[in-house]
Amino acid sequence: MANTPILFSSIKIKNLSLKNRITMAPTYVGYANPDGTVSELALDHYKEMASSGAAMIVVEGASINPAGSGSPFAIRVDDDQCVDGLSKLAKVIKDQGAIAVQQINHAGKYAFSAEPLGPTGGSEGSPPKEMSLDDIEQTVEAFASAASRVKAAGFDGVEIHGGTGYLIDQFISPHTNKRTDDYGGSFENRLRFPLRVFEAVQSAVGKDFPIGHRFMAYEAIPGGLELKESSIWATELEKRGVAYLSVMFGTYESMMLPEYSEADKTEGFMASYAGEIKKAVSDTPVITAGRIQSPETAEKILDAGTADLIGLARVLFADPLWPQKAAGQISEPVKRCEPACMLCMKRIMSGKPAFCSQWDKARREAFLVRVGEKPEEVDQAAG
Repeated sequence: MANTPILFSSIKIKNLSLKNRITMAPTYVGYANPDGTVSELALDHYKEMASSGAAMIVVEGASINPAGSGSPFAIRVDDDQCVDGLSKLAKVIKDQGAIAVQQINHAGKYAFSAEPLGPTGGSEGSPPKEMSLDDIEQTVEAFASAASRVKAAGFDGVEIHGGTGYLIDQFISPHTNKRTDDYGGSFENRLRFPLRVFEAVQSAVGKDFPIGHRFMAYEAIPGGLELKESSIWATELEKRGVAYLSVMFGTYESMMLPEYSEADKTEGFMASYAGEIKKAVSDTPVITAGRIQSPETAEKILDAGTADLIGLARVLFADPLWPQKAAGQISEPVKRCEPACMLCMKRIMSGKPAFCSQWDKARREAFLVRVGEKPEEVDQAAG
């Protein structure tokens, strides 16, 4: 009997048993109701993602408070009234045989707010507003309360969003944190807020409840966070019992710069950064993502020990049958996420729910009708 490919071997994350090494990396699609509750569209979407064959589904970032929401169509987890919808979401994922994890987030200076907050204020009074010590205390408490709701909703784990240049990363980064108090300056001080958040979340849900971290390894901006410091940050999380690190690089600022935009066209472009973090935290499972189009590339990454798990984001959105095709259960070729397309991002940036240009015509048109748009009036290349 042939050996099982690493991609389809099991792995333990804390007390969770994953049936394979494929995870869905959190991918914002904008399907929540206008009040931030879980919609039927979101339930159907995550049911499809969970039925793909991926072992673990990480739901896109839910806002820990309204001031920290990155979009008016982001899922909310800031009120007990959100728990019912989140419970339905956890159940629909688990009913498909997948592990359900909910990401929680504060967007910081990128928040969809009249007065976004950040570690440091903008120049000449422009946004963001520098967080006061009271703001910091309230935000730490909000992360903890959000995690408690995630657990109460029946999810198997919670993930703290520390990537993409959102609030956690803004505090760690020397590029965005120019504070002169105990929360800024030295690297130790810049870690203070993120570590307080992790410890508060852990206190709220208990040490046995898995807490993952969407982890920024390298910001790819001048004066930004680099691997030397992020490797130390990773070891601090490992000491505290983080369940896994989902490694990424690049922020919204760096996405416009040549280093990132060129890398984004390359298959598995985040893997080398995951490999560097893996060297620092040999006892913590590491997830890598970054346009991993082919099962062969995924297997090479795992075989080399660069990462322990593969995260599929836009790739799984483009082809929800990717895991089954990788397993040989379906003989059709994988539908590729086209680097030059960016339709999903264009939709999101214009405040519209995402769909994929790789979906067949019938599916695209049915989706547009469902969200109240007329297919004949939508340029399905530009969204």
